[in-house]
Amino acid sequence: MIALVVAIVAPLGYRSMQTPSGSTASPAPATPSSAEAPEPAEPAESPQRKRSGPVGEADGVVPEGTTVFDDGVPAVAGLDAALRTALREAATDAAAYGIDIRVNSGWRSPAYQDRLLRDAIGKYGSEEEAARWVATAETSPHVSGDAVDLGESDATMWLAEHGAAYGLCPVYRNEPWHYELRTEAIGGRCPPMYADPTQDPRMQS
Repeated sequence: MIALVVAIVAPLGYRSMQTPSGSTASPAPATPSSAEAPEPAEPAESPQRKRSGPVGEADGVVPEGTTVFDDGVPAVAGLDAALRTALREAATDAAAYGIDIRVNSGWRSPAYQDRLLRDAIGKYGSEEEAARWVATAETSPHVSGDAVDLGESDATMWLAEHGAAYGLCPVYRNEPWHYELRTEAIGGRCPPMYADPTQDPRMQS
């Protein structure tokens, strides 16, 4: 009798280990530990990616042919209002002599200024030499909207002679295209120029 019961129970126990499909069940996979969990993917637009990305017109890059009257260009619209007004008065008077005052650079975003400084370091080989041509984003008057770089040599020559009447003065001898507003010069003369930006006390902060 005992042998008969064993013979019946053994096959039933074997069938209970099978899955509904008839295959033998395997143990459930172990839950991976936190050390084995995959690292989260970096966001497609992390802050670092944005800082190192390209700069464009919204950062102050100037389209070719831009004039001081182009309010739709951020490099012009971002200039200090008094500087912009003085430039437009000068440009209106210069046009009577057939001189066109164009903008090569005006307001710049910090990202654009940083890019220009990195490029200058690569071009000139050191931060010290690059500083003679490009200021940091923290010190540049372009970032604050207080400086403009003008194109065409005839325009800068005209302003060198007549700019003081509008308060428009060249600031650096190595950058005759770089103008800033000096209202104290109106009715008189522009202050002496610095040899380059490294001689400008504002650049030392």
